Amino acid sequence: MNYNNDFKYDLKVGQVKERELGEIFNNKTVEVKYDLQALRTNNVYVEYYSRNKPSGISTSEAEYYCFAFGDTFHLIETKLLKSRCRKYIGTNRDKQGGDNNTSKGILLPINELL
Repeated sequence: MNYNNDFKYDLKVGQVKERELGEIFNNKTVEVKYDLQALRTNNVYVEYYSRNKPSGISTSEAEYYCFAFGDTFHLIETKLLKSRCRKYIGTNRDKQGGDNNTSKGILLPINELL
């Protein structure tokens, strides 16, 4: 990307991104997850299985996931999130969790949302 010291140029670039974000919220589905532990653990928990059946990201029809933690929101395409989680299936990041540990999910490092 070319950098420019011209406010008018920067404004146009910013407006393109504003339109892209507007299209996401107006025309796409977003699943929002609030992770109370994320800032402490530096991970988000991405559930894929619960109570002996696929759930969470495995069954979501949302086009985007949004993780909220602290005062921030992190938006990621669901298919990209799946790709980033898939490599952790069967590793020490593939964890039991949820209510009464009846779910399975991936502890995804926050920096992989970015």
